[in-house]
Amino acid sequence: MSTTIEPTTAPHGPGHGADPDAPKLYALLAGFGTADDLVVATRRAAAAGYTLMDTHTPYPVGDTADALGYPKSEMGAVMFIGGLTGACSGFLMQYWNNAYGYSLNIGGRPYLSWLSFIPITFEMMVLTAGLSGLFGLMALCGLPRLNHPLFNSANFDRATRDRFFLSVEAADPKFDLEATRAFLTTLNPLTVEEVME
Repeated sequence: MSTTIEPTTAPHGPGHGADPDAPKLYALLAGFGTADDLVVATRRAAAAGYTLMDTHTPYPVGDTADALGYPKSEMGAVMFIGGLTGACSGFLMQYWNNAYGYSLNIGGRPYLSWLSFIPITFEMMVLTAGLSGLFGLMALCGLPRLNHPLFNSANFDRATRDRFFLSVEAADPKFDLEATRAFLTTLNPLTVEEVME
């Protein structure tokens, strides 16, 4: 496979006479042809000490998450707490209404008739767990975000079709433009390009 190195579009760093208002480098973006190539590249980049990187693929590739060292998702705990809160709220709302708010003694039924509270308690649990999952996921993912620096890449739209990308952010402590570019080139990518903010 041939490697295409995209040309640098702007000088970087204060020592190169860069305009302070000029766009800053966000990341180097390496494109790969297959998911297997991306997984291998991600593992090698993680082993080399890069930490601020991400992968972008047309479909989920679980091995890349493992290679990036993502921890277990917090969504289970978020939805459990949301569902438990909703179930308790639904149960207590019914009990308060039947025992204090609008207490009616019909047929000698106790005010804490918990069997009749089950349907609403269950529905409140499902509703609040679902809403907690929606808003919790948005908060954990930093959404809504209407724009991202990677959208400035001419090739990045192929991440939804047939290309697999590894981005290494310029904010990474190990990042050095030339050294990181040379390292990414050793991973046999189809393209390596600079992405500006």
